[in-house]
Amino acid sequence: MELRVGGRFRLGRKIGSGSFGDIYLGQNIVTQEEVAIKLECVKTKHPQLHIESRLYKLMSGGVGIPQVKWCGYEGEYNVMVMELLGPSLEDLFNFCSRKFTLKTVLLLADQMLSRIEYIHSKDFIHRDIKPDNFLMGLGKKGNLVYIIDFGLAKKYRCSRTHAHIPYRENKNLTGTARYASVNTHLGIEQSRRDDIESLGYVLMYFNRGTLPWQGLKAATKRQKYDKISEKKMSTPVEELCAGHPEAFATYLKYCKSLGFEEQPDYSHLRQLFRNLFHRQGFTYDYVFDWNLLKFDREEGAAVGTGPAVVPVANDGRAVKLCAACTKKRRETAITTQRVVDGLSARNAFVDAGLRCSAHHCIPVCHLSGIKRQSLE
Repeated sequence: MELRVGGRFRLGRKIGSGSFGDIYLGQNIVTQEEVAIKLECVKTKHPQLHIESRLYKLMSGGVGIPQVKWCGYEGEYNVMVMELLGPSLEDLFNFCSRKFTLKTVLLLADQMLSRIEYIHSKDFIHRDIKPDNFLMGLGKKGNLVYIIDFGLAKKYRCSRTHAHIPYRENKNLTGTARYASVNTHLGIEQSRRDDIESLGYVLMYFNRGTLPWQGLKAATKRQKYDKISEKKMSTPVEELCAGHPEAFATYLKYCKSLGFEEQPDYSHLRQLFRNLFHRQGFTYDYVFDWNLLKFDREEGAAVGTGPAVVPVANDGRAVKLCAACTKKRRETAITTQRVVDGLSARNAFVDAGLRCSAHHCIPVCHLSGIKRQSLE
């Protein structure tokens, strides 16, 4: 029997799950548009879906904000139907051998800054800026960066008076420790400055491949947070950005100079990177690294036994991965290519039988859940 939600969306195969519930592929039976359908049991202890949908609707209309198609109840489930998106920047970073060229980093920085600025203009801070929470669009929107997961977002000022939330200390770490601002580690209430500092760490992660505070071992989460905090605070900006253009160090120093209530100068920060972009002689053609990687289009080669050749680009090209890459990654990459090459998302993802992980979800609106902390 065919299952439908909201009267017009056909429920397909489950493609992932999160602390909130499950996510399915779906299709609008009128327009044939493919969508992501998120289900949450109405009896869940901490219902999240309707809160999340309200935030998406509040942000609606902004460039790079996923569209909510429908939200309501169906039987014993809360339901949210959303625009289907492509791979996350973390996925693409892995496919590109965990290194982006300067051009790609700068193209991404421009869009990511604009997404954060838009959220701030709506009186919210995101509080979990990381590569997993930025996804590329599909099809004609394949070069558009989307921001997702408002599960940790917080209103930082009154929409009517613009009165800012008060400065507080002794706050628990909210977000992902790897990219958290220094002030967040120190227990200081987050504000706009923390989102843009986190973005600075994301950009250096893309430049370097890793951050100095990754891979630290500890017996408990608290001890690991402390080690990350200590390493982050003891690493000078100059050392973190050594060997990379000065604009990145300038960006991070600016972030660290901001006051708690101070509005970041987003245009100034974008211009830092745009000036560097022009000095390098780059062109705003929106050709990212994953668009330039050559590969053998035969799927047999992609899943063969030697070093993997994995298709990931929206123009039918890909990146060679080392032999240590797992079969799952090869399957995921092939599926990504099938979607961007024009096959339906249903055929590509459902036929491949893939499942989204908690952090790397290809055919996805995000798998956000109740408030949580990530070690890295």
